[in-house]
Amino acid sequence: MEKLKYFVNGEFKDSKTEIWYDLHNPSTGEITGQAPCCTNDEVLEAIEAAKAAYPAWRATPARKRTQILYKVRELLLKYNDELSMLVCEENGKAWDEAVGDVGKAIEGTELAIQAPSLMMGESLMDASSGFDTVKYREPMGVFAGIVPVNFPAMIPFGWMAPVCVACGNTMVLKAASLTPRTAMRIGEIYKEAGIPNGVINIVTCSRNEINTILEHPDVQGITFVGSTPVGLKIYEKAASTGKRCQALCQAKNHALIMEDCALERTVAGVINSAYGCAGQRCMALSCCVVQESIADKFVAELKKQAQSINCGPAWDKNTRLGPITYKKHYDEVVADIQKGIDEGATLVLDGRNPEVPAGYENGYFVGPTVFDHVTEEMTIGRDEVFGPVLCIKRCKDFDEGLAIMNASPYANGSVIYTQSGYYARQFARYTDGGQVGINVGIPVPVGFIPFSGHKQSFFGDLHCLGKDAYRFFTESKSVTQHWFDEEEMKAKEVDTWDGLL
Repeated sequence: MEKLKYFVNGEFKDSKTEIWYDLHNPSTGEITGQAPCCTNDEVLEAIEAAKAAYPAWRATPARKRTQILYKVRELLLKYNDELSMLVCEENGKAWDEAVGDVGKAIEGTELAIQAPSLMMGESLMDASSGFDTVKYREPMGVFAGIVPVNFPAMIPFGWMAPVCVACGNTMVLKAASLTPRTAMRIGEIYKEAGIPNGVINIVTCSRNEINTILEHPDVQGITFVGSTPVGLKIYEKAASTGKRCQALCQAKNHALIMEDCALERTVAGVINSAYGCAGQRCMALSCCVVQESIADKFVAELKKQAQSINCGPAWDKNTRLGPITYKKHYDEVVADIQKGIDEGATLVLDGRNPEVPAGYENGYFVGPTVFDHVTEEMTIGRDEVFGPVLCIKRCKDFDEGLAIMNASPYANGSVIYTQSGYYARQFARYTDGGQVGINVGIPVPVGFIPFSGHKQSFFGDLHCLGKDAYRFFTESKSVTQHWFDEEEMKAKEVDTWDGLL
Protein backbone atom coordinates (compact mmCIF):
# COMPACT_ATOMS: atom_id res chain seq x y z
CA MET A 1 0.00 0.00 0.00
CA GLU A 2 1.58 3.26 -1.11
CA LYS A 3 1.60 5.91 1.57
CA LEU A 4 1.83 9.42 0.18
CA LYS A 5 4.16 12.00 1.66
CA TYR A 6 3.65 15.67 2.35
CA PHE A 7 5.67 18.41 0.62
CA VAL A 8 7.43 21.02 2.76
CA ASN A 9 10.45 23.22 2.10
CA GLY A 10 11.16 21.54 -1.22
CA GLU A 11 11.11 17.98 0.17
CA PHE A 12 8.62 15.12 0.23
CA LYS A 13 8.53 13.84 3.80
CA ASP A 14 7.05 10.85 5.58
CA SER A 15 4.29 11.84 7.97
CA LYS A 16 4.34 10.70 11.59
CA THR A 17 0.56 10.58 11.69
CA GLU A 18 -1.45 7.61 12.86
CA ILE A 19 -4.45 8.66 10.74
CA TRP A 20 -4.55 7.92 7.02
CA TYR A 21 -7.09 8.57 4.28
CA ASP A 22 -7.81 5.73 1.87
CA LEU A 23 -7.48 6.80 -1.76
CA HIS A 24 -9.70 5.14 -4.35
CA ASN A 25 -9.89 4.74 -8.08
CA PRO A 26 -13.55 5.74 -8.55
CA SER A 27 -13.82 3.83 -11.84
CA THR A 28 -13.08 0.53 -10.10
CA GLY A 29 -13.70 1.19 -6.42
CA GLU A 30 -10.22 -0.15 -5.62
CA ILE A 31 -8.05 1.35 -2.88
CA THR A 32 -4.92 2.72 -4.54
CA GLY A 33 -3.01 4.19 -1.61
CA GLN A 34 -3.26 6.34 1.49
CA ALA A 35 -2.73 10.03 2.19
CA PRO A 36 -1.65 11.28 5.61
CA CYS A 37 -3.74 13.34 7.94
CA CYS A 38 -0.71 15.49 8.70
CA THR A 39 -0.09 16.21 12.35
CA ASN A 40 -0.45 19.67 13.79
CA ASP A 41 3.33 19.92 14.01
CA GLU A 42 3.66 19.04 10.33
CA VAL A 43 1.18 21.75 9.36
CA LEU A 44 3.09 24.23 11.52
CA GLU A 45 6.26 23.08 9.77
CA ALA A 46 4.69 23.99 6.43
CA ILE A 47 3.70 27.44 7.68
CA GLU A 48 7.17 28.04 9.10
CA ALA A 49 8.77 26.98 5.80
CA ALA A 50 6.54 29.41 3.91
CA LYS A 51 7.34 32.18 6.39
CA ALA A 52 11.08 31.57 6.13
CA ALA A 53 11.00 31.58 2.33
CA TYR A 54 9.00 34.80 2.07
CA PRO A 55 11.67 37.53 2.53
CA ALA A 56 13.94 36.27 -0.24
CA TRP A 57 11.04 35.45 -2.57
CA ARG A 58 9.45 38.87 -1.99
CA ALA A 59 12.80 40.48 -2.85
CA THR A 60 13.02 38.53 -6.12
CA PRO A 61 11.97 40.83 -8.99
CA ALA A 62 8.58 39.98 -10.48
CA ARG A 63 10.21 39.34 -13.86
CA LYS A 64 12.45 36.67 -12.37
CA ARG A 65 9.56 35.08 -10.45
CA THR A 66 7.57 34.79 -13.65
CA GLN A 67 10.50 33.24 -15.50
CA ILE A 68 10.10 30.27 -13.17
CA LEU A 69 6.40 30.17 -13.95
CA TYR A 70 7.21 30.16 -17.68
CA LYS A 71 9.13 26.97 -16.95
CA VAL A 72 6.20 25.60 -14.93
CA ARG A 73 3.95 26.18 -17.94
CA GLU A 74 6.38 24.33 -20.22
CA LEU A 75 6.48 21.38 -17.84
CA LEU A 76 2.69 21.27 -17.45
CA LEU A 77 2.48 20.98 -21.23
CA LYS A 78 5.20 18.36 -21.27
CA TYR A 79 3.51 16.23 -18.61
CA ASN A 80 -0.03 16.95 -19.79
CA ASP A 81 -0.99 13.33 -20.51
CA GLU A 82 0.52 12.07 -17.25
CA LEU A 83 -1.32 14.69 -15.22
CA SER A 84 -4.58 14.08 -17.09
CA MET A 85 -4.33 10.37 -16.30
CA LEU A 86 -3.77 11.17 -12.63
CA VAL A 87 -6.96 13.26 -12.65
CA CYS A 88 -8.85 10.38 -14.31
CA GLU A 89 -7.56 7.83 -11.83
CA GLU A 90 -8.11 9.78 -8.62
CA ASN A 91 -11.07 12.02 -9.46
CA GLY A 92 -13.01 10.11 -12.13
CA LYS A 93 -13.23 12.82 -14.76
CA ALA A 94 -13.62 11.49 -18.29
CA TRP A 95 -10.48 11.92 -20.37
CA ASP A 96 -11.40 15.15 -22.16
CA GLU A 97 -12.60 16.66 -18.88
CA ALA A 98 -9.31 15.70 -17.20
CA VAL A 99 -7.34 17.28 -20.03
CA GLY A 100 -9.42 20.42 -19.50
CA ASP A 101 -8.71 20.36 -15.74
CA VAL A 102 -4.98 20.42 -16.48
CA GLY A 103 -5.57 22.98 -19.23
CA LYS A 104 -7.17 25.33 -16.73
CA ALA A 105 -4.08 24.98 -14.51
CA ILE A 106 -2.01 26.03 -17.52
CA GLU A 107 -4.38 28.96 -18.14
CA GLY A 108 -4.00 30.13 -14.53
CA THR A 109 -0.24 29.89 -14.88
CA GLU A 110 -0.41 32.05 -18.00
CA LEU A 111 -2.34 34.65 -16.01
CA ALA A 112 0.38 34.58 -13.34
CA ILE A 113 3.10 35.08 -15.94
CA GLN A 114 1.62 38.55 -16.57
CA ALA A 115 2.58 39.66 -13.04
CA PRO A 116 5.09 42.35 -14.09
CA SER A 117 2.25 44.15 -15.91
CA LEU A 118 -0.73 43.32 -13.69
CA MET A 119 1.08 44.21 -10.43
CA MET A 120 1.71 47.72 -11.70
CA GLY A 121 0.29 50.49 -9.56
CA GLU A 122 -0.68 54.07 -10.35
CA SER A 123 1.06 57.43 -10.19
CA LEU A 124 0.39 61.11 -10.62
CA MET A 125 2.92 63.92 -10.73
CA ASP A 126 1.68 67.08 -9.02
CA ALA A 127 -1.19 65.31 -7.28
CA SER A 128 -0.98 68.50 -5.26
CA SER A 129 1.33 71.31 -6.26
CA GLY A 130 4.86 69.96 -5.93
CA PHE A 131 3.69 66.66 -4.42
CA ASP A 132 3.89 63.40 -6.43
CA THR A 133 2.02 60.25 -5.43
CA VAL A 134 2.77 56.67 -6.45
CA LYS A 135 0.71 53.62 -5.48
CA TYR A 136 2.52 50.28 -5.44
CA ARG A 137 1.12 46.78 -5.14
CA GLU A 138 3.14 44.65 -2.74
CA PRO A 139 3.00 41.01 -1.57
CA MET A 140 1.64 40.27 1.86
CA GLY A 141 3.33 37.09 3.13
CA VAL A 142 2.01 33.57 3.66
CA PHE A 143 -1.32 32.55 2.12
CA ALA A 144 -3.21 29.29 2.61
CA GLY A 145 -5.22 27.49 -0.04
CA ILE A 146 -7.92 24.99 0.96
CA VAL A 147 -8.85 22.73 -1.94
CA PRO A 148 -11.89 20.51 -2.75
CA VAL A 149 -11.89 17.10 -4.42
CA ASN A 150 -13.45 18.01 -7.75
CA PHE A 151 -10.66 19.81 -9.66
CA PRO A 152 -7.31 18.40 -8.52
CA ALA A 153 -5.27 20.48 -11.01
CA MET A 154 -7.28 23.61 -11.83
CA ILE A 155 -8.16 24.83 -8.35
CA PRO A 156 -4.85 24.51 -6.46
CA PHE A 157 -2.58 25.24 -9.41
CA GLY A 158 -4.79 27.39 -11.62
CA TRP A 159 -6.87 29.46 -9.23
CA MET A 160 -4.63 29.64 -6.16
CA ALA A 161 -0.89 29.09 -6.31
CA PRO A 162 0.28 30.71 -9.56
CA VAL A 163 -0.84 34.31 -8.98
CA CYS A 164 -0.13 34.02 -5.26
CA VAL A 165 3.54 33.21 -5.78
CA ALA A 166 3.90 35.41 -8.88
CA CYS A 167 3.00 38.36 -6.64
CA GLY A 168 5.83 37.45 -4.26
CA ASN A 169 3.86 35.59 -1.58
CA THR A 170 4.42 32.05 -0.37
CA MET A 171 1.73 29.40 0.05
CA VAL A 172 0.60 26.45 2.12
CA LEU A 173 -1.84 24.31 0.13
CA LYS A 174 -4.19 21.98 1.94
CA ALA A 175 -4.74 19.54 -0.91
CA ALA A 176 -7.96 17.54 -1.06
CA SER A 177 -7.35 14.56 1.19
CA LEU A 178 -9.16 12.16 -1.18
CA THR A 179 -7.63 13.46 -4.44
CA PRO A 180 -4.12 14.70 -3.55
CA ARG A 181 -1.90 12.96 -6.11
CA THR A 182 -2.28 15.53 -8.88
CA ALA A 183 -1.47 18.42 -6.54
CA MET A 184 1.57 16.61 -5.16
CA ARG A 185 2.82 15.87 -8.68
CA ILE A 186 2.43 19.51 -9.71
CA GLY A 187 4.30 20.52 -6.56
CA GLU A 188 7.11 18.32 -7.84
CA ILE A 189 6.86 20.10 -11.20
CA TYR A 190 7.23 23.49 -9.48
CA LYS A 191 10.37 22.18 -7.81
CA GLU A 192 11.71 20.97 -11.17
CA ALA A 193 11.01 24.42 -12.61
CA GLY A 194 13.21 26.00 -9.95
CA ILE A 195 10.79 27.39 -7.39
CA PRO A 196 12.78 28.10 -4.20
CA ASN A 197 12.29 25.80 -1.23
CA GLY A 198 9.37 26.80 0.98
CA VAL A 199 7.57 28.97 -1.56
CA ILE A 200 5.03 26.15 -2.20
CA ASN A 201 4.16 23.65 0.55
CA ILE A 202 1.46 20.96 0.32
CA VAL A 203 -0.22 19.02 3.12
CA THR A 204 -3.28 16.84 3.57
CA CYS A 205 -5.03 17.11 6.91
CA SER A 206 -8.33 17.32 8.81
CA ARG A 207 -10.46 20.23 9.97
CA ASN A 208 -8.54 20.32 13.24
CA GLU A 209 -5.31 21.18 11.47
CA ILE A 210 -7.13 23.61 9.16
CA ASN A 211 -8.08 25.53 12.30
CA THR A 212 -4.37 25.84 13.04
CA ILE A 213 -3.91 27.44 9.63
CA LEU A 214 -6.88 29.77 10.12
CA GLU A 215 -5.68 30.92 13.52
CA HIS A 216 -1.96 31.22 12.78
CA PRO A 217 -0.75 34.84 13.01
CA ASP A 218 1.72 34.40 10.15
CA VAL A 219 -0.98 33.41 7.65
CA GLN A 220 -2.17 36.61 5.98
CA GLY A 221 -4.99 35.27 3.84
CA ILE A 222 -7.13 32.26 2.94
CA THR A 223 -8.43 31.17 -0.44
CA PHE A 224 -11.05 28.42 -0.20
CA VAL A 225 -13.23 26.41 -2.55
CA GLY A 226 -15.92 24.10 -1.17
CA SER A 227 -19.38 23.98 0.36
CA THR A 228 -21.27 27.05 1.54
CA PRO A 229 -21.55 26.04 5.23
CA VAL A 230 -17.80 25.41 5.47
CA GLY A 231 -16.96 28.46 3.37
CA LEU A 232 -19.03 30.71 5.62
CA LYS A 233 -17.28 29.37 8.73
CA ILE A 234 -13.87 29.91 7.15
CA TYR A 235 -14.83 33.43 6.10
CA GLU A 236 -16.07 34.26 9.60
CA LYS A 237 -12.95 32.77 11.18
CA ALA A 238 -10.65 34.63 8.82
CA ALA A 239 -12.44 37.91 9.50
CA SER A 240 -12.22 37.40 13.26
CA THR A 241 -8.45 36.96 13.02
CA GLY A 242 -7.91 39.82 10.59
CA LYS A 243 -7.09 37.72 7.55
CA ARG A 244 -8.02 38.38 3.97
CA CYS A 245 -10.40 35.71 2.63
CA GLN A 246 -12.10 34.61 -0.55
CA ALA A 247 -14.48 31.66 -0.19
CA LEU A 248 -15.90 30.19 -3.40
CA CYS A 249 -18.84 28.01 -2.48
CA GLN A 250 -21.62 25.82 -3.81
CA ALA A 251 -24.32 26.67 -6.30
CA LYS A 252 -27.70 25.75 -7.70
CA ASN A 253 -27.28 27.01 -11.24
CA HIS A 254 -30.38 27.46 -13.41
CA ALA A 255 -30.98 27.84 -17.13
CA LEU A 256 -34.04 29.63 -18.47
CA ILE A 257 -35.24 27.83 -21.61
CA MET A 258 -37.36 30.13 -23.77
CA GLU A 259 -39.83 28.90 -26.36
CA ASP A 260 -37.81 30.44 -29.21
CA CYS A 261 -34.62 28.50 -28.39
CA ALA A 262 -32.87 26.29 -30.92
CA LEU A 263 -34.25 23.16 -29.28
CA GLU A 264 -31.82 20.38 -30.21
CA ARG A 265 -28.72 22.56 -29.80
CA THR A 266 -30.06 23.90 -26.52
CA VAL A 267 -30.55 20.38 -25.18
CA ALA A 268 -27.01 19.45 -26.25
CA GLY A 269 -25.64 22.46 -24.36
CA VAL A 270 -27.69 21.67 -21.27
CA ILE A 271 -26.51 18.05 -21.28
CA ASN A 272 -22.89 19.10 -21.58
CA SER A 273 -23.25 21.41 -18.61
CA ALA A 274 -25.42 19.17 -16.43
CA TYR A 275 -23.57 15.88 -16.89
CA GLY A 276 -20.00 16.95 -17.61
CA CYS A 277 -17.62 16.08 -14.78
CA ALA A 278 -20.47 13.87 -13.50
CA GLY A 279 -22.18 17.06 -12.37
CA GLN A 280 -19.44 17.60 -9.78
CA ARG A 281 -18.62 21.22 -10.50
CA CYS A 282 -19.98 24.44 -9.07
CA MET A 283 -20.86 25.65 -12.56
CA ALA A 284 -22.95 22.61 -13.50
CA LEU A 285 -26.52 23.27 -14.59
CA SER A 286 -28.66 21.51 -12.03
CA CYS A 287 -32.02 23.08 -12.98
CA CYS A 288 -33.71 24.13 -16.19
CA VAL A 289 -36.66 26.51 -15.95
CA VAL A 290 -38.54 25.75 -19.16
CA GLN A 291 -41.30 27.80 -20.73
CA GLU A 292 -44.44 25.69 -20.49
CA SER A 293 -45.25 25.98 -24.21
CA ILE A 294 -42.20 23.84 -25.14
CA ALA A 295 -41.62 21.94 -21.89
CA ASP A 296 -42.91 18.56 -23.10
CA LYS A 297 -40.86 18.73 -26.30
CA PHE A 298 -37.79 19.85 -24.36
CA VAL A 299 -38.06 17.00 -21.84
CA ALA A 300 -38.57 14.43 -24.61
CA GLU A 301 -35.50 15.65 -26.50
CA LEU A 302 -33.52 15.81 -23.27
CA LYS A 303 -34.36 12.21 -22.44
CA LYS A 304 -33.52 11.10 -25.97
CA GLN A 305 -30.08 12.71 -25.98
CA ALA A 306 -29.24 11.80 -22.38
CA GLN A 307 -29.99 8.13 -22.98
CA SER A 308 -27.15 8.01 -25.50
CA ILE A 309 -24.54 9.01 -22.90
CA ASN A 310 -22.36 6.07 -21.92
CA CYS A 311 -20.76 5.52 -18.52
CA GLY A 312 -17.35 3.92 -18.27
CA PRO A 313 -13.82 4.12 -16.91
CA ALA A 314 -12.57 7.68 -16.83
CA TRP A 315 -9.47 7.10 -18.95
CA ASP A 316 -11.36 5.41 -21.80
CA LYS A 317 -11.51 8.10 -24.48
CA ASN A 318 -14.94 6.84 -25.56
CA THR A 319 -16.43 7.46 -22.10
CA ARG A 320 -18.72 10.48 -21.86
CA LEU A 321 -19.72 10.20 -18.21
CA GLY A 322 -17.21 9.11 -15.59
CA PRO A 323 -17.88 8.05 -11.99
CA ILE A 324 -18.64 10.01 -8.84
CA THR A 325 -15.34 10.73 -7.09
CA TYR A 326 -15.80 8.83 -3.83
CA LYS A 327 -18.15 6.28 -2.30
CA LYS A 328 -19.68 8.45 0.42
CA HIS A 329 -20.71 11.06 -2.11
CA TYR A 330 -21.96 8.38 -4.50
CA ASP A 331 -24.28 7.17 -1.73
CA GLU A 332 -25.48 10.74 -1.15
CA VAL A 333 -26.31 11.27 -4.84
CA VAL A 334 -28.24 8.00 -4.96
CA ALA A 335 -30.11 9.01 -1.80
CA ASP A 336 -30.95 12.41 -3.34
CA ILE A 337 -32.49 10.67 -6.35
CA GLN A 338 -34.70 8.61 -4.06
CA LYS A 339 -35.60 11.75 -2.11
CA GLY A 340 -36.72 13.41 -5.34
CA ILE A 341 -39.04 10.47 -6.02
CA ASP A 342 -40.36 10.52 -2.47
CA GLU A 343 -41.10 14.25 -2.65
CA GLY A 344 -43.20 13.82 -5.79
CA ALA A 345 -40.99 14.85 -8.69
CA THR A 346 -41.47 12.91 -11.93
CA LEU A 347 -38.45 10.69 -12.62
CA VAL A 348 -38.02 10.85 -16.39
CA LEU A 349 -34.63 9.13 -16.54
CA ASP A 350 -33.13 7.08 -13.70
CA GLY A 351 -29.34 7.04 -13.56
CA ARG A 352 -29.04 4.55 -10.73
CA ASN A 353 -27.31 1.29 -11.65
CA PRO A 354 -26.26 2.32 -15.16
CA GLU A 355 -24.77 -0.16 -17.59
CA VAL A 356 -20.96 -0.10 -17.47
CA PRO A 357 -18.27 -2.20 -19.19
CA ALA A 358 -17.34 -5.52 -17.61
CA GLY A 359 -14.82 -5.15 -14.81
CA TYR A 360 -16.10 -1.78 -13.62
CA GLU A 361 -19.21 -2.88 -11.74
CA ASN A 362 -17.73 -1.66 -8.45
CA GLY A 363 -17.10 1.83 -9.74
CA TYR A 364 -19.08 4.77 -8.36
CA PHE A 365 -21.23 5.32 -11.45
CA VAL A 366 -24.45 7.30 -11.66
CA GLY A 367 -25.91 7.77 -15.12
CA PRO A 368 -27.75 10.81 -16.48
CA THR A 369 -30.81 11.49 -14.34
CA VAL A 370 -33.75 13.76 -15.20
CA PHE A 371 -36.58 14.93 -12.94
CA ASP A 372 -39.57 16.86 -14.29
CA HIS A 373 -42.22 18.91 -12.45
CA VAL A 374 -39.75 19.92 -9.73
CA THR A 375 -40.84 22.70 -7.37
CA GLU A 376 -39.04 25.02 -4.97
CA GLU A 377 -40.48 23.11 -2.01
CA MET A 378 -38.62 19.94 -3.00
CA THR A 379 -35.14 19.33 -1.63
CA ILE A 380 -33.75 18.59 -5.09
CA GLY A 381 -35.28 21.86 -6.29
CA ARG A 382 -33.50 23.91 -3.62
CA ASP A 383 -30.26 22.16 -2.77
CA GLU A 384 -27.24 21.23 -4.83
CA VAL A 385 -27.04 17.51 -5.59
CA PHE A 386 -23.51 17.76 -7.02
CA GLY A 387 -24.02 14.85 -9.34
CA PRO A 388 -25.46 14.09 -12.81
CA VAL A 389 -29.01 14.99 -11.79
CA LEU A 390 -30.99 17.59 -13.75
CA CYS A 391 -34.23 19.10 -12.47
CA ILE A 392 -36.91 20.61 -14.72
CA LYS A 393 -39.05 23.44 -13.38
CA ARG A 394 -41.77 24.97 -15.53
CA CYS A 395 -42.77 28.61 -16.03
CA LYS A 396 -45.32 30.46 -18.12
CA ASP A 397 -43.06 33.28 -19.35
CA PHE A 398 -39.75 35.13 -19.00
CA ASP A 399 -40.71 37.09 -15.89
CA GLU A 400 -41.87 34.04 -13.95
CA GLY A 401 -38.80 32.06 -15.03
CA LEU A 402 -36.42 34.80 -13.95
CA ALA A 403 -38.19 35.10 -10.60
CA ILE A 404 -37.83 31.35 -9.99
CA MET A 405 -34.12 31.55 -10.73
CA ASN A 406 -33.48 34.62 -8.60
CA ALA A 407 -35.27 33.03 -5.63
CA SER A 408 -32.29 30.71 -5.16
CA PRO A 409 -29.90 31.72 -2.37
CA TYR A 410 -27.01 30.77 -4.68
CA ALA A 411 -25.84 32.76 -7.67
CA ASN A 412 -22.71 31.31 -9.20
CA GLY A 413 -23.95 31.09 -12.76
CA SER A 414 -27.16 31.56 -14.68
CA VAL A 415 -27.99 30.83 -18.30
CA ILE A 416 -30.65 31.69 -20.85
CA TYR A 417 -31.29 29.91 -24.13
CA THR A 418 -33.12 32.19 -26.56
CA GLN A 419 -32.86 33.74 -29.99
CA SER A 420 -34.31 37.01 -28.70
CA GLY A 421 -31.83 39.84 -28.23
CA TYR A 422 -34.33 41.64 -26.03
CA TYR A 423 -34.75 38.77 -23.57
CA ALA A 424 -31.03 38.07 -23.62
CA ARG A 425 -30.31 41.67 -22.64
CA GLN A 426 -33.01 41.72 -19.96
CA PHE A 427 -31.69 38.48 -18.56
CA ALA A 428 -28.08 39.66 -18.43
CA ARG A 429 -29.21 42.80 -16.66
CA TYR A 430 -31.57 41.34 -14.06
CA THR A 431 -30.32 37.85 -13.24
CA ASP A 432 -28.61 37.46 -9.86
CA GLY A 433 -25.99 35.12 -11.29
CA GLY A 434 -22.45 36.40 -11.23
CA GLN A 435 -21.50 34.55 -14.41
CA VAL A 436 -24.08 34.74 -17.14
CA GLY A 437 -24.43 32.55 -20.21
CA ILE A 438 -26.48 33.53 -23.25
CA ASN A 439 -26.77 30.28 -25.19
CA VAL A 440 -23.68 29.16 -23.25
CA GLY A 441 -24.26 26.33 -20.79
CA ILE A 442 -21.07 26.75 -18.76
CA PRO A 443 -20.47 30.52 -18.56
CA VAL A 444 -17.02 30.28 -16.97
CA PRO A 445 -14.88 33.14 -18.28
CA VAL A 446 -11.30 32.63 -19.38
CA GLY A 447 -8.70 33.17 -16.68
CA PHE A 448 -7.99 36.85 -17.23
CA ILE A 449 -11.59 37.63 -16.15
CA PRO A 450 -12.58 36.96 -12.50
CA PHE A 451 -14.66 33.91 -11.55
CA SER A 452 -17.43 35.91 -9.91
CA GLY A 453 -20.08 34.07 -7.94
CA HIS A 454 -22.67 36.04 -5.96
CA LYS A 455 -24.95 35.62 -2.93
CA GLN A 456 -24.22 32.46 -0.92
CA SER A 457 -21.96 31.14 -3.66
CA PHE A 458 -19.20 33.53 -2.59
CA PHE A 459 -17.97 35.23 0.56
CA GLY A 460 -15.39 37.97 0.26
CA ASP A 461 -14.69 41.12 -1.70
CA LEU A 462 -12.17 40.00 -4.33
CA HIS A 463 -12.80 37.00 -6.55
CA CYS A 464 -10.26 34.55 -7.93
CA LEU A 465 -8.59 34.99 -11.33
CA GLY A 466 -8.31 38.12 -13.43
CA LYS A 467 -7.31 41.44 -11.92
CA ASP A 468 -9.21 40.53 -8.76
CA ALA A 469 -6.63 37.81 -8.09
CA TYR A 470 -3.81 40.34 -8.22
CA ARG A 471 -5.67 42.62 -5.86
CA PHE A 472 -6.42 39.74 -3.48
CA PHE A 473 -2.81 38.57 -3.26
CA THR A 474 -1.35 42.07 -2.82
CA GLU A 475 -1.94 45.18 -0.76
CA SER A 476 -1.57 48.70 -2.01
CA LYS A 477 0.89 51.23 -0.64
CA SER A 478 0.67 54.91 -1.54
CA VAL A 479 3.87 56.97 -1.40
CA THR A 480 3.66 60.76 -1.57
CA GLN A 481 6.92 62.67 -1.99
CA HIS A 482 7.92 66.31 -2.10
CA TRP A 483 11.34 67.84 -2.74
CA PHE A 484 12.25 71.24 -1.29
CA ASP A 485 13.59 74.01 -3.46
CA GLU A 486 16.18 76.37 -1.99
CA GLU A 487 13.62 78.85 -0.70
CA GLU A 488 11.45 76.19 0.98
CA MET A 489 14.48 74.70 2.71
CA LYS A 490 14.67 77.89 4.74
CA ALA A 491 11.01 77.80 5.81
CA LYS A 492 10.31 77.51 9.53
CA GLU A 493 6.55 76.97 9.29
CA VAL A 494 4.50 74.29 7.53
CA ASP A 495 0.91 74.59 6.33
CA THR A 496 -1.58 72.56 8.37
CA TRP A 497 -2.08 70.14 5.46
CA ASP A 498 1.58 70.32 4.44
CA GLY A 499 0.66 71.21 0.86
CA LEU A 500 -1.72 68.27 0.33
CA LEU A 501 -4.79 70.42 -0.31
